[in-house]
Amino acid sequence: MDLGLSDRTALVTGGAGRLGSEDARHLAREGAEVVVLDVDEAGAERVVSDIEDDGGDALAVTCDLTDREDVRETLSTVREETGGVDVLVNNAGFVDAVARMGDFDDDLWDRDLELNLTGAYNVTKEVFPRMRERGWGRVITMASIAGTHGSFGQVSYSTTKMGLVGFGKTLALEGAKDGVTSNVLAPSIVVEDLADLPPEQLEQMNPQFERLRQATPMKELGREDDVAPMVCYLASEHARYITGQVIGITGGADLLST
Repeated sequence: MDLGLSDRTALVTGGAGRLGSEDARHLAREGAEVVVLDVDEAGAERVVSDIEDDGGDALAVTCDLTDREDVRETLSTVREETGGVDVLVNNAGFVDAVARMGDFDDDLWDRDLELNLTGAYNVTKEVFPRMRERGWGRVITMASIAGTHGSFGQVSYSTTKMGLVGFGKTLALEGAKDGVTSNVLAPSIVVEDLADLPPEQLEQMNPQFERLRQATPMKELGREDDVAPMVCYLASEHARYITGQVIGITGGADLLST
């Protein structure tokens, strides 16, 4: 299926990370010009190099999404170099803070809200109105099963990801008459390096991940490339009538909590 992305510019935040880089590579393979945005300049450059080696077109951009002035200046530069962003993938976020409520680090709570939630707001605010003006756009926001079902010991992560669900649905309502769709992806654990490990080895390396695998109906952990094709599809004209949806990519893990 030709997704028709060859005349589109896609901006992927957190584009140097595991999920973001896979999204960027897949979008480039579908013909999009990809802007890889990350605070990790070297990491973004590596992803761009991979894309260009594969025949794609990409641009590395360094930006702190929690700094509104940096976001405004960076997006102004992106518009000058690309003509504007057609597809925004809100992928950047922290997932490393784990503790029960009474022991949770206040600074990590503030940090996670600032990047996971407010960072998405900052970059979307620079992109979304221009999509509406042009009459076409796609916003794809990465939440998590933790944002739809909660996650023990991850109060900041779950809260921000649940916030992104409301964020994405609100954008869908605001963009619906202007040709701009907004959808949210809610994956469970997607770690390609661990997905094919035998249970005993995964249990030894990370018991929590093995418990999650056993609790998943498919009895598998996901991979980054289980998510990226859905990003590409939602970015395309084929998905023009899909908006305001929260799409689980979970191997069925969310079915056991309904």
